[in-house]
Amino acid sequence: MTPILARETLIYTIAELLEGVRHVAVGASSPIPAAGAMLRRALNERQGKEAVRISILGSVEYNFFTNGSTELFDCAAQGRIDAFFLGGGQIDGKGNINLVGVGDYPQSSVRWPGSFGSAYLYFVVPRVILFREEHSSRVFVNEVDFISAPGVSDKNVYRTGGPYALLTSKGLFCFDKEREKFRLASLHDGHDLAEVAAATGFSFDHSPKPDTTPEPDSSTLQIMRGRVLDELSETYPQFATEMRHEIETLSSGARARIPK
Repeated sequence: MTPILARETLIYTIAELLEGVRHVAVGASSPIPAAGAMLRRALNERQGKEAVRISILGSVEYNFFTNGSTELFDCAAQGRIDAFFLGGGQIDGKGNINLVGVGDYPQSSVRWPGSFGSAYLYFVVPRVILFREEHSSRVFVNEVDFISAPGVSDKNVYRTGGPYALLTSKGLFCFDKEREKFRLASLHDGHDLAEVAAATGFSFDHSPKPDTTPEPDSSTLQIMRGRVLDELSETYPQFATEMRHEIETLSSGARARIPK
């Protein structure tokens, strides 16, 4: 089997989470979510499914907006964006995210860029995928220090959007809106339940033996390493170059281990 990079598992998982969407929007500085969206579009074309529109803020080629985030917000309010990605300096077990800082606001000991439109998009985009590559107890906390955007709302609050899944470098979680809690859906290859539990500051549901996150087959991997990286180069040239270098290094190492 062809060896793959850990980030390729993330890209493929995002593409699977996006199955069925018509329009996915990606914020700035999000190369892995962007790559996942591009892979979803390519897979839909290969499978003869409905075309996927991708909007990447900061891109020239993949951004049809002329007024930046203003049009993004309008589009989301009209129900014309099916999926979006959010991260956070802190994320807790109820799906609350913190983009402001650590400590009691406004005397935060550490400050981050700010909430921007996260709360708004969290309420109106049906499929919000929380993505954070780092999986540690400093990121995944029992309770965030500041709520930039709430994961759940009172029953009398009209809300079409909210957390759909949480993807990290260790595993994939799905969000149960009824229980207001995450459930571990799968572990990435090389990681186990004890490791994930130790690195997560909130409790989560899980099966006794969680599934392993599926990995792309050879034809999908070829699309990822060819077309997707080519398209990604327009917006994220450095990331695409680094990925190609890592792939070449991985492939060279695999060839070196083949017995004569």
